[in-house]
Amino acid sequence: MLHRKLYQLYTDGQEVWIYLRDQQRLIDRARIVDIEGNVVTIRYETEEDDEVCAWEEIVNIESIGSISRRLAAVPRGYAELAIADECPEAEQLPKHSSETEHER
Repeated sequence: MLHRKLYQLYTDGQEVWIYLRDQQRLIDRARIVDIEGNVVTIRYETEEDDEVCAWEEIVNIESIGSISRRLAAVPRGYAELAIADECPEAEQLPKHSSETEHER
């Protein structure tokens, strides 16, 4: 099952967060670039002092404890949400509720 999900994330090309249980570390914002048998190749970047390093690792599928992906991101604080012009009126946010929330 994990192999199938990894392949799906690989074909989607999405960023993933991978926890390697044998090393007890989390790899942030990685991309799966290849799957061959029980081996997964991932690429990611890290920031160390004044440089950004790009890494490519080959890990065994059994080493992967969990894998997650970001579904959505919303800015913190008050921000005007963009609403598409073709958004149906029934699905639009009420105007008065956002104004009262901002006044509090």
